[in-house]
Amino acid sequence: MLYWIYQLWKEAQESGADWGETFSFLRILGYISVRAGLATLIAFMLTLLIGERVIRKLISMKVGQPLRTAEEVHKLAELHGGKAGTPTMGGIMILGTTMVAILICGRILNPFVLVVAVVTLALGVLGFLDDYQKVAKNNSEGVSGKLKLVWQAVVGLGAGLFLYLNPETSNFEFFSTKGGVEEAKVTDLGFPLLTFYIPFGLLAIPFFMAILMGTSNAVNLTDGLDGLATGVTITVAIAYAVIAYLGGRADASEYLHIFHNPGLSELCIVMMALVGACFGFLWFNCHPAKVFMGDTGSLAIGGAIGMTAICAKQEFLLVIIGFVFVMEAVSVILQVGGFKLRRKRLFAMAPIHHHFELRGWNENQVIIRFWIISILCSLGGLALLKVI
Repeated sequence: MLYWIYQLWKEAQESGADWGETFSFLRILGYISVRAGLATLIAFMLTLLIGERVIRKLISMKVGQPLRTAEEVHKLAELHGGKAGTPTMGGIMILGTTMVAILICGRILNPFVLVVAVVTLALGVLGFLDDYQKVAKNNSEGVSGKLKLVWQAVVGLGAGLFLYLNPETSNFEFFSTKGGVEEAKVTDLGFPLLTFYIPFGLLAIPFFMAILMGTSNAVNLTDGLDGLATGVTITVAIAYAVIAYLGGRADASEYLHIFHNPGLSELCIVMMALVGACFGFLWFNCHPAKVFMGDTGSLAIGGAIGMTAICAKQEFLLVIIGFVFVMEAVSVILQVGGFKLRRKRLFAMAPIHHHFELRGWNENQVIIRFWIISILCSLGGLALLKVI
């Protein structure tokens, strides 16, 4: 909406209309940085305004988070016993305010913005269904794992094909170290520390599907302590907001030798809207949490971050910037794999944040220390953008 206002002003100025000069301050709405900042504030303030009402509504609907029994998790049930009855599905706040901020501040018809928004909503719906089934059945079992993976795979396939078939999202420029500009495709993959890319063609689409599935599930696994996933999301989203902004600028892309597409900068607004929504949600989700995001929020957040990484052509940096998410997911894989192969558990419990809880760290220590790791990894990932 704000960009539309900017366009009206620009047309008025070019046509010599009197109000074009009178309202010359509207030129700032053409700046990505201004609209990104406004998106952050709008999402944050909206979340604060609706937060208490949404929480009261969730409580009245009796959508408390079902906790696993002592037989399932042993000592962890004692540590988390006080969380029983805390309302879940709070991710609808993050999802809703993020989308409103994007509609107000972003260019929704920008194909990059459109595909990220649709993927986020699609995975948010999956998460909502999962949360609803858990509440309805009053246990920790929701949508089956197979159905989740199929849903995520279909969403990833659709998004990948959209990026590949749409000329605006398929074509990129790559500034080589030799000073030339090379034509690249969205299916070409670059790597941190390297100044060249490898064309994968349609084989990249299954890779995109795997990223989307992995990221959404990794965020979901991280969402086990008050504010943990929310805080980590903020640092990762800020990092990708910077990357998207730089990838949309030819001068910055040439200096950094990264993929360039002028439409990418609009994703900065998407990521900063998510940052604002998460800051607002953290107001209520910090320990002791008054509400949990549930799968509604975690799957949607994972989709937004994973899709932005794909669009910005910085998929492999996600391993570094989103290291906490990766660490949580890998800990589960190692725990399950180790038990099946050797009948031994590598960790006291997986995901790994529960391992540290059972080893004596209190909940706030785990959360803050994981946030610190996430901040350092996000800074490290940004530093790797310029290696030559």
